[in-house]
Amino acid sequence: MSPWERYQLQHSRRTFLGRTSAGMGTLALGALLQPSLFAAGASDAESVPQWNGVVQPLHFPPKCKRVIHLCMAGGASHLETLDYKPKLAELDGQPMPKSFTDGQQIAQLQGQRDKLKCLGPTHAFQKFGESGQQISSILPHIGSIADDICIINSMQTDQINHDPAHTLMNTGTSIPGRPSMGSWLLYGLGSDSQDLPGYVVMTSVGGGQSQPIASRQWHSGFLPSQFQGVEFRSKGDPVLYVNSPGGVALKQQRQVIDAVQQLNRLGNEKFHDPEIATRISQYELAFKMQTSVPDLMNIAGEPKHILEMYGTEGGDGSFASNCLLARRLAERGVRFIQLYHRGWDHHGNIKNGAAVTAKLVDQGSAALVKDLKQRGMLDDTLIIWGGEFGRTPMAQGTGRDHHIKAFSTWLAGGGIQGGITYGASDELGYAAVDKITHVNDLHATMLAQFGIDHEKLTYRFQGRDFRLTDVHGHVVQDILA
Repeated sequence: MSPWERYQLQHSRRTFLGRTSAGMGTLALGALLQPSLFAAGASDAESVPQWNGVVQPLHFPPKCKRVIHLCMAGGASHLETLDYKPKLAELDGQPMPKSFTDGQQIAQLQGQRDKLKCLGPTHAFQKFGESGQQISSILPHIGSIADDICIINSMQTDQINHDPAHTLMNTGTSIPGRPSMGSWLLYGLGSDSQDLPGYVVMTSVGGGQSQPIASRQWHSGFLPSQFQGVEFRSKGDPVLYVNSPGGVALKQQRQVIDAVQQLNRLGNEKFHDPEIATRISQYELAFKMQTSVPDLMNIAGEPKHILEMYGTEGGDGSFASNCLLARRLAERGVRFIQLYHRGWDHHGNIKNGAAVTAKLVDQGSAALVKDLKQRGMLDDTLIIWGGEFGRTPMAQGTGRDHHIKAFSTWLAGGGIQGGITYGASDELGYAAVDKITHVNDLHATMLAQFGIDHEKLTYRFQGRDFRLTDVHGHVVQDILA
């Protein structure tokens, strides 16, 4: 065996062992360490450098510091939420004009082209706020923040099924294995939090089919794994083994962590493997989280009127509870926060299903905006609300099928204009026709609000410079404040 072949074999083994042990080691450490040790004596934590990002200096002045992405997983119907279509209501039950659907990609309705019928909006819309934005009556709380949000009714995506559409929304491409947008932000800017992950994900369910969400949606892809998202459980202990077991001596704990970190540093000096560097930083982060996570979850100090505004007592696994935790994470410097609500896949009974799901997310979404605003944090926090695609104006029984040609989202804070509706779909809500906004454009605009030129934040991998927006995307200047 040649020296090069031996090196390749050893490197492959190191990479496998390093990546699998990093996660298990962090969990094991959580069961061994005690928070009180962190302040006692010299610690290797003092020598772990804080990652400050590769974009130094920023490409232009930033408008925001953090993102809270409210993911309406399953494909929220724009026709039941944010895109008012009176003409579709007029044509309810009538054949769908073939001029809209001929030659177009349809999901499960593909073989029923001759039977397609219009399904009018199943809930009334009304004007909200001084801006008079048209919002569905099933979202009255979001209606109450109409003057703070920018509704985009001209969104488009390329992927018509859930998993690849989520992948595109998160990574800018439908090809698995690319870094998520939260990972790109951490790589570019680092995190302001010293004792919590810079990228946190939480999920909730209810109201419709709960499509699974793969953990690779918040993975770091080919970026070092220190930039991947960390999933917090929304009920019970958010992180397993974060509390120390009884009967473990402080001296033993200190010896364990010091010995492990010394071994890691020896390995890093020899192999210069970025995964070893990740392991070093994650051991120390796990140590710090023994103090920070219980403090995060302790909402005893939240005023009663705040809990009532969100509609939760906290800790119940609901979307509203996760919204409250999102605000607390934002206060603690977490860069990217993602809340999935898995309940928007309404292939049948969309009238009742959309109303039920909307009720589960409406109050928490609006409360988050109001809470951040009253704390002076909305200006530098970008909130993104929406699904991976929309739903068809054609009926699928009593529901709607997946749809990629037009859907809606709303943005708030972070230098985005409030009280405006941007872009439009056609009179039936089938295709975006004015100021078309692709998912890549959304990503480019998000990065711009952080002071990052999306074409310049790149990472070289397998001989090519990759970026979040791939070879696409433009900043939507018209919605910027």
